[in-house]
Amino acid sequence: LGASPFGRRFLVRRRLRARGDARMAGAELQTLTVSPGEGGVYRVELSRPDARNAMNFRMWNELWQVFDALDADGDCRAVVLSARGKSFSAGLDLTDQGNMPPPAADIGRRGLKLINHISVMQDGVSAVERCLKPTIVVVHGACVGAGVDLITACDIRLCSADAFFSIKEAAVGLAADVGTLARLPKIVGNDSLVRELALTARNFHAEEAKTFGLVSRVLPSADEALRDALAMAQGIAAHSPVAIVGTKKNLNYARDHTVAESLDYVKTWNACMLQTEDMNKAMAAAFKKAKPSFSKL
Repeated sequence: LGASPFGRRFLVRRRLRARGDARMAGAELQTLTVSPGEGGVYRVELSRPDARNAMNFRMWNELWQVFDALDADGDCRAVVLSARGKSFSAGLDLTDQGNMPPPAADIGRRGLKLINHISVMQDGVSAVERCLKPTIVVVHGACVGAGVDLITACDIRLCSADAFFSIKEAAVGLAADVGTLARLPKIVGNDSLVRELALTARNFHAEEAKTFGLVSRVLPSADEALRDALAMAQGIAAHSPVAIVGTKKNLNYARDHTVAESLDYVKTWNACMLQTEDMNKAMAAAFKKAKPSFSKL
């Protein structure tokens, strides 16, 4: 990615896949802000505050390109995702024509175009999950519709006391199709509750979200939640990056496979990864009661 991939300009070095993406190559990010911090912790912010961070078509593409780049960046060890403005996200930007179904005279051809169109949105969210650098998301204010899709792809979810959530899609005439219905049941483990929230499209607030496990912590304010997330990310980044990416990889695998399959997968994974120098460094530091230092990936 070069010496400084996240300066004022974020250069896209891979071919983007969505319609119109070719025009984004080499362009500045418009919907996200990315900044490196101390100890390999990177911050990613949703940066459409005037639109309450509603997700336009460009944002789906930028999520993909940013998290794909962070996954490949050896300097990055953890990510904190947050949002500028009064809300985390108002959901899908219905004013953006790019989010609308692509036209076609024939219904079959329109359907095929729409499948590809939805895939771009899904890929933007799934990029967060595929990125093996753990992502801690901080939610404040409204987190609606596509905002919920996005946070369910993150590893750890914190929120401020003023946060509220809604799986809003049923209220606007569609089934959520960017990740919530696939991921939320596995996060909270309560099928009845997930169906209630998805079918009624009602709001639920921070403390309720904590009681059923969508978020792990509720902090008094957005600033305090962000500070907590950054401190947590620093703690993660201090560990062996080989161990951290391996832990996320195997947690993701175990979620979607049987116990027996997951045990087989992790022993195969560790047959290679246990040979890392990081184990010796960690044990030597522990013996000396010192802080270990690990090479970047």
